[in-house]
Amino acid sequence: MNLKDRIKALVELSKVLNKDNEELKANVLQSKLHNQWFTEENSWKMIEAIKTQFLAEDILEKWTAKYTIKDGNKIQKVGLVLAGNVPLVGWHDIMCCFVAGHTSLIKLSDKDKFLTPFFIKTLSEIDSRTSQYFEFIERLKDFDAVIATGSNNTSKYFEQYFGKYPHIIRANRNGVAVLTGNETDEEIKALGADIFEYFGLGCRNVSMCLVPRDLDWERYLNIWHEGYKLYAQHNKYKNNFDHNVSLFILNKTKYMISGSLIVKEDASIASRISSMHYQYYDSQEQLRAYLQENKDLIQCVVSSDEIKDIGTFRFGHAQQPKINDYADGVDTMEFLSNL
Repeated sequence: MNLKDRIKALVELSKVLNKDNEELKANVLQSKLHNQWFTEENSWKMIEAIKTQFLAEDILEKWTAKYTIKDGNKIQKVGLVLAGNVPLVGWHDIMCCFVAGHTSLIKLSDKDKFLTPFFIKTLSEIDSRTSQYFEFIERLKDFDAVIATGSNNTSKYFEQYFGKYPHIIRANRNGVAVLTGNETDEEIKALGADIFEYFGLGCRNVSMCLVPRDLDWERYLNIWHEGYKLYAQHNKYKNNFDHNVSLFILNKTKYMISGSLIVKEDASIASRISSMHYQYYDSQEQLRAYLQENKDLIQCVVSSDEIKDIGTFRFGHAQQPKINDYADGVDTMEFLSNL
């Protein structure tokens, strides 16, 4: 298959990613039954994002035009160790390998093992030639390069195992929000989506807010409570919420609370499920210095204002990455096209 054929197959895939597709509906339901974090709403949200942001023909053509993808080069075998924190989180890596013309050796997360195989199966039904580009494996061997995503602990092992091969290895990162205190009610509600969507489990979810010292926390918490209180009705989320409240009480930790979110001052960017940390800033210089110093821990920054020398997303857009918003700021397609 040449690049044009591969793009065409992806465009055709997008046409069947609809709620009237009974087989897809069955896989969405199966994902929910297997992993309660993967609600049907969240799976469909991710499917729609992939369909509109990754698989539109004009987006694919404009994106690939930036790279030198030479058809006829030796097909490389790229091991993909996928995360399982949100539905279909590894699809972007799989798609990049396919577009670059390489074979993906896919090590699925046990938490997310239904929707990705459905996508691959559907591609093979659209064009049987796509089958040569995908292989599901239990153990990585006989590979030429690796893209592995995991926790801070597993990333250390990945470095040991795969360090001698061309590789991209990703560890934990989180989203950070910058508040001024002048946000509108609509902006505050939109920020709530960055905090709550996918139950806060995504690497792009906001887990830390940088705030001025006079922030009216009551206003923010009330708006988030009204907009996202239904999250507290989800069994696993509520269990984490109750556990964390109990833990903070026992440890005499100072915190603020709404019906579905715990907020506390903490220097750690990563926070527990159902909680969010905050830190104060006193000047724009201090703010920029913090973001620069912690850039290796931050996946994205959301803000209502532009911040000098810092790329930002608008509130409500942390979980809406474009096709070229690469995880950890590492250009996956450039890596793959140069193998």
